[in-house]
Amino acid sequence: MLDREGFRPNVGIILLNTHNEVWWGKRVREHSWQFPQGGIKFGETPEQAMYRELEEEVGLRAEHVKIIGRTRDWLRYEVPDHFIKREIRGHYKGQKQIWFLLRMVGRDSDVNLRLTEHPEFDAWRWHDYWVPLDVVIEFKRDVYQRALQELSRYLNRSTHGNTRHLRQNHPPRKPAPSRNVKTDTES
Repeated sequence: MLDREGFRPNVGIILLNTHNEVWWGKRVREHSWQFPQGGIKFGETPEQAMYRELEEEVGLRAEHVKIIGRTRDWLRYEVPDHFIKREIRGHYKGQKQIWFLLRMVGRDSDVNLRLTEHPEFDAWRWHDYWVPLDVVIEFKRDVYQRALQELSRYLNRSTHGNTRHLRQNHPPRKPAPSRNVKTDTES
């Protein structure tokens, strides 16, 4: 399902722990990391799609999370041609996304990356709120920046963890070593 401009309606999920660190997933058989995201099916609301994608990709259900906020408008990114299947080139341009900020109220052990037959991720870890900007694939970086900035206003209203101010635009830094990389067999 594409809109008139060739963008597929989609949801993105930023999941926080009690320290305001974000959940970061490693894509199956790739060395690329991203936030959970996925398409909105016909007849689904963005919130319904978010809960479905959260369960399919991360194994968490509604009782494991609390919605803190969402982006006001659609955020768009174009996918470079070499990432688009040949049969849909020309029609498909990219994703338009509503982003949700969630607080995990469940436990790390509730994460189940093998809930479906075709898992999206094979490992995950918690990261500082802004680290994904430094390591996400280039064509998604602007949308990640806008989503993280818009949703960071809810961090001050949060009852847990540290509160950081908006990140200033500056060159990417090397990500800090991750302390808890969890594979699909550990979660």
